Amino acid sequence: ILFSKDSLLLTDLCQLIAQANRRALILWALELAEETARELAGKYPEDPRPLDAIAASRAWASGEIKMPIAKQAILNCHAMAKELADPADIARCHAVGQACSVVHTSGHALGYPMYELTAIVLEQGLDGCRDSIEQRVVHYEQRLHYWTEFEKTCQLNWAGFLKK
Repeated sequence: ILFSKDSLLLTDLCQLIAQANRRALILWALELAEETARELAGKYPEDPRPLDAIAASRAWASGEIKMPIAKQAILNCHAMAKELADPADIARCHAVGQACSVVHTSGHALGYPMYELTAIVLEQGLDGCRDSIEQRVVHYEQRLHYWTEFEKTCQLNWAGFLKK
């Protein structure tokens, strides 16, 4: 992993994450994870684990299933990373797992960007990734702004532990 919570590039995003409510963070994280999981499904159509982790996390957030079932699906997504050879796709699997874990705690919210940005660097190289990285961070910020506003008015079913 090439980024941390202390990366200057992520300073503004960290502040937005700190200000966002948990439900908005969940919606944001699962949207981002779904993009990545669909990309992985295109490369590994025989392996549904990233998409399964997202489906389980959505079901957990809505109270349809309990944590142990979702936790296992998330762990299965992380396990997929151990079976892959492509370092960027390994990072993507971990990004999806981190995003899905935001249902458990907001502390996982920065995990998706750290792993996905790592995947971009691994694919594009240090010399060719700057624009892509900066654009992606702006995208994260824009989507978090969107979900922060949308969550206030949306009528979604939330599990009891997320209704606070």
